[in-house]
Amino acid sequence: MTGTDLTDAAVRAYLTRHPDATVVALGEGLGTGFWRLDNGRLSWLTVQPPETAAVRRMLLPDGARRRTVARAVADHRWLDAVREPRRGVVVAAPGVLVRLPAPAVRALVTACAERFPGGALVFDAPSWWATGVTGGHPGVAAVRARRPAGLGHRLPGLRALLPAVWEVRFAAARRGAGAGRHGGRGPAA
Repeated sequence: MTGTDLTDAAVRAYLTRHPDATVVALGEGLGTGFWRLDNGRLSWLTVQPPETAAVRRMLLPDGARRRTVARAVADHRWLDAVREPRRGVVVAAPGVLVRLPAPAVRALVTACAERFPGGALVFDAPSWWATGVTGGHPGVAAVRARRPAGLGHRLPGLRALLPAVWEVRFAAARRGAGAGRHGGRGPAA
C-alpha cells in the first residue's frame, strides 16, 4: 500500500465509526480525496492558503458538502469552519505537517485535541519526527502508525527513517464534566 492508500484507509476507518463526520483536508491542493472517500453523508473541508484556495475554487467549485477555506494550516481560525464537530472530525494532512516547525505541529495537535474530542488527525512522517510532536497532550488518547509494505519498514534501522502514516486519536469528551469551553462537543470514540 502507498502512503495515499494508508491515509485513505485511516480516514475510511474513522468514517465507518462516524459516517456523518467532517473530513478536513489540510493543504490538499487539487486533490481528489472527496471523490475517493465520499460515503454520501460526510462533509469535506479543504484548508488551503488564500492564493491556492482561489485556484481550487475556480477549478473545483464548492458544493453542498464540500467547501474550501482560505487559511494557512498554522492559522487555527480554520477550526471555526467545522460546522458540526459533534458529528466527528478527522483531519487529514498528508505531506503537510513535516514542512512545519515542530512547535507549530504541537500547537495544531493541541488545538485539534481541544476542539475535536473524539476526532482524529492523520498525517505522514518518519517515526523519529512523529513521536516528538504527537505525545504529551492529555487530549491525545492513542497514536497508531500504519506502514507501507516493503523491506525498509521491516528493518529496524531504516524503519525510524522511513515515513509512516500516523493516526492520532483524540480523547472523547468526558461525560458529566460540564459543557466546557466548546460545549463538550465531540463524538464518543
